[in-house]
Amino acid sequence: MPELPEVETIRIGLERLIVGKRVVSAEHDYLKSFPNSEDDVKRFLLGQTITDVTRRGKALIISLKSGYSLLVHLKMTGQLVYDGGRVHFGAGHPTSSLVGELPDKSTRVILGFEDGSKLYFNDQRKFGWMRLWPTKLIDELEFFKRLGPDPLSDGFSWQDLARRMQRRSGSAVKPVLMDQSVISGVGNIYADESLWGAKIHPATLIAKLKDQDYRRLHASIREILSLSLSHGGSTDRNYVDAEGKRGNYLKFARVFRRDNEACPRCRTEIKKVKLAGRGTHFCPNCQKAK
Repeated sequence: MPELPEVETIRIGLERLIVGKRVVSAEHDYLKSFPNSEDDVKRFLLGQTITDVTRRGKALIISLKSGYSLLVHLKMTGQLVYDGGRVHFGAGHPTSSLVGELPDKSTRVILGFEDGSKLYFNDQRKFGWMRLWPTKLIDELEFFKRLGPDPLSDGFSWQDLARRMQRRSGSAVKPVLMDQSVISGVGNIYADESLWGAKIHPATLIAKLKDQDYRRLHASIREILSLSLSHGGSTDRNYVDAEGKRGNYLKFARVFRRDNEACPRCRTEIKKVKLAGRGTHFCPNCQKAK
């Protein structure tokens, strides 16, 4: 599943391609991928101009002049592919559908624009969705109610991080960091990287963390996410940017998938263990267990 930098990279790409375009058709082959009534599609989607493309956590929000928005979650294998004739961009799970002839067997939704261009939502495993919803009521959706704050937002402080994580004082820090109801957008890659930057062992209990730990962790999360975003996201298997190119953050990763290599800070061998069912990378010297 994409993490915050990957989804933000996709958002930036789509923003420059589809904002200002008028939707004239909407086709779908699987109701769970496009769970919208025909009446709502006719009233609030067809004939409407796209006014903005924003992001909330790992979800994309395509705003419409009608006051409705298309909420998009790519889940594990989703893609958004724009075909404008001479201009062709793809983002998401890196299969041949990004550059091949569409629609294909993975295509779930096709949005047609007035100028003849199209936006394809492809999803092999059918877990993703594109849902039409009143823009002013987005915050009332249970999905967004449960979503924690964006760690790159201006108002997100180390005190906010501490308060939210301390609600689960008996849990290990890494799984709490990956809980989207605590903060949004951080997954396995950036949890490992952020904890290394903060010199916190991933199995440390929340109850053991001090103010200085939260300060370092807050700064590390923001640094790592910003660095990844500047490099187009990670090169993890499932995501590429809006031009069909893989991000290159993992070339700069300090610990993720660096097990048995030397820690770039102290030269100790990086270890990999399973924690809460996820592969977890850390330096046993820099990140001592409490």
